[in-house]
Amino acid sequence: MRILVVEDDKMVSEALTNVLGDQNYAVEVAKDGEAGWELVEAFAYDLILLDVILPKLDGISLCQRLRSQGYNMPVLLLTGKDSSHDKATGLNAGADDYLVKPFDPEELVARVRALLRRGNSISLPILEWGSLKLDPTTHEATYDVHPLHLTPKEYAMLELFLRNSRRVFSCGGILEHIWSYEETPGEEAVRTHIKGLRQKLKAAGAPTDLIETVYGIGYRLKPLDALGVPNSPLETNEQPTKAQTTAAIAGVWNRFKDRIGEQVEVLAQTAAALSEGKITPELHAQAEREAHTLAGSLGTFGFSEGSQVARKIERLLQATNLGRKDAVRLGKLVKSLRTEINRPLQETAKEPAIEKDERPLLLIVAPDSKAAKPLVTEAANWEIRAEIATNLPTAREKIEREHPNAVLLELDLEQVNSGSLSLLAELSQRTPPVPVLVLTEQNGLERRAGSTLQERLEVARLGGRAFLQKPVSPSQVIEAVTQVLQRADAGAARIVVVDDDAQILATLRNLLEPWGMKVRTLEDPRRFWETLEATMPDLLILDIKMPHINGIELCQVVRNDARWSGLPILFLTAYTDANTVNQVFAAGADDFVSKPIVGPELVTRIVNRLERIKLLRSLAETDPLTRVCNRYKSTTDLNRFLSLAKRYNQPLSLAIVDLDRFKQVNDRYGHDVGDSVLRQIGQILLRSFRSEDVVARWGGEEFIVGMYGMTKSDGVQRLRELLEIVRQQKFAAHGGIEFQVTMSGGIAEYPKDGTDLQSLYRSADAALYQAKLAGRDRIMGNE
Repeated sequence: MRILVVEDDKMVSEALTNVLGDQNYAVEVAKDGEAGWELVEAFAYDLILLDVILPKLDGISLCQRLRSQGYNMPVLLLTGKDSSHDKATGLNAGADDYLVKPFDPEELVARVRALLRRGNSISLPILEWGSLKLDPTTHEATYDVHPLHLTPKEYAMLELFLRNSRRVFSCGGILEHIWSYEETPGEEAVRTHIKGLRQKLKAAGAPTDLIETVYGIGYRLKPLDALGVPNSPLETNEQPTKAQTTAAIAGVWNRFKDRIGEQVEVLAQTAAALSEGKITPELHAQAEREAHTLAGSLGTFGFSEGSQVARKIERLLQATNLGRKDAVRLGKLVKSLRTEINRPLQETAKEPAIEKDERPLLLIVAPDSKAAKPLVTEAANWEIRAEIATNLPTAREKIEREHPNAVLLELDLEQVNSGSLSLLAELSQRTPPVPVLVLTEQNGLERRAGSTLQERLEVARLGGRAFLQKPVSPSQVIEAVTQVLQRADAGAARIVVVDDDAQILATLRNLLEPWGMKVRTLEDPRRFWETLEATMPDLLILDIKMPHINGIELCQVVRNDARWSGLPILFLTAYTDANTVNQVFAAGADDFVSKPIVGPELVTRIVNRLERIKLLRSLAETDPLTRVCNRYKSTTDLNRFLSLAKRYNQPLSLAIVDLDRFKQVNDRYGHDVGDSVLRQIGQILLRSFRSEDVVARWGGEEFIVGMYGMTKSDGVQRLRELLEIVRQQKFAAHGGIEFQVTMSGGIAEYPKDGTDLQSLYRSADAALYQAKLAGRDRIMGNE
């Protein structure tokens, strides 16, 4: 967890850093109140340690500013004054606790832990991997009963592995997760800490390879089945098990094994035709294609010998002049291939194939299954399949087995520490998170009069995506579910896979979709460009050899288009010779994975690349001054939401908000003060709107807000609340001068005021102009 210390005494700040760092907290220090405020605006902190007497902005004033701007993290005041009046002043300013200097380190740590627990009422579960246990609450790690005495970085590294136990982390990925931006060392530091962690685990009795090296990729926890121990709660609760993955692959095999038989039959026909001297160029070419496909796919399903035989057949067929001697050899290879594919799969894969239902899955967690059945019926009308769990153990089992796209949780909010709230917190912390909608009884809220807002805040803090209060009709509930699913789809990584082998396409879907990726598959490369335009993928996977257009040609086409020149491209192919690899990278590929597919390797390569893309995009798509989206990023997002609005017949509101007479602020107080105002306005905007809303700066003092699913009238109300917050905000200039600003805004709604982004912007801009003419400090929408 990250803690901000605002303290001007260097000796005290270093002592605090050392004490808290020993407890595995990430600590950052600000030397004055203004610097502390700027850090809070820029970064998220779990707790603030705040000295009272500070230069530039004292601790009491900073605390008041934090609370007035809606920051709710715990604040612990450090003060040299111990009178009741001074303590009361601090608490009235919004502090959660105080500690009198000089402080006792043990008491300081205890108070910090208490405040962090209070900020998160749901205790963190103990992380387990076989005999290895880590308690995030007490920061203690053990193997069997032996404590592990870890350095802060070793502890953080072990927690990273335990929370992502099926992930392979590269050195770069570990650096990004554990070290701050300023202190990032080289990759050798990671290897040094891995070595130290392994030595301490070994000393406690753990296997020497509990943290194993995946050569060429990175590090991970050794799978439990390889360690000879049963699945731990962590493996059961946080990820699909290896058996489930194997079963999924087996399901694909069972669906396509008839097609495999047809491919082998083509090879047999070719061998017969060759022996009789009647082979045609068409049959020869078809046989070579089928052999190539089999070489790439069979090993994925456990038939590694079959892949090797198919590759020998492919190489044989690549010769131009084939004779009877080749026919005899081909016949023997085809016979071996038949024997290989007819052998049974592994025992864990012997599960019946189930045709995949492509509709999104909603899990309804409700104690009364009869009352929940109308929701199942209504969901079917919206092309959503729904299942019911009447208790939490059943719900957890279904979540791990079936990976629902969303969860509807019926919740009694009077039981704040109930298991239901624990489930809500767990689902929001998963990778990827599972969106949860909360449905509450109205009478439960009535018994606690005036608590509705607090209940909603509790649900939102724990990760709830929507709050529904009975009585509410099934259609209203499922409509809310649909909107949440649409927003989740918009944020998920999108991958397009182009391969003429249907088995490979189905396998990739099974491997990647449990990670929250949206996979679009394409067998016919002639439809590639329209699929690319419609999907707007984050990553492209291509096969090399395909009919009509090969993968290298597709890669060149993508790289020649300015819009797609930066799209990551990964090749997946059975060809591994140096010449082919050189062609692939010369065409502009970013990575290369050979068939047959090794699931963990492929997933790790894709996940790591997507993480790097996310980081680079964040730098490229964020306005550096205000930290909201820039014009390029927001235009892309708004156009995507417009497409959703058209498809699902939903409203979308576009607003332009503009600071009034902002030039006077720059002229009177200087551009550095003006920049500070814009920075704070950007943060106010981010806190005032939903996480899925588009908030952007389009230049100067002009900001854009896009609100999907919201009508103009609702948008006007939200913007008026924003204006009220801005009116009350005080800005600081040099010399202790304080001043205030106002904003004006115009809003337009799709499709009433425009059907594309340009027409909506013109309509909102015209409304903004009317607001300025009417005296500023107001919101208007063209009617």
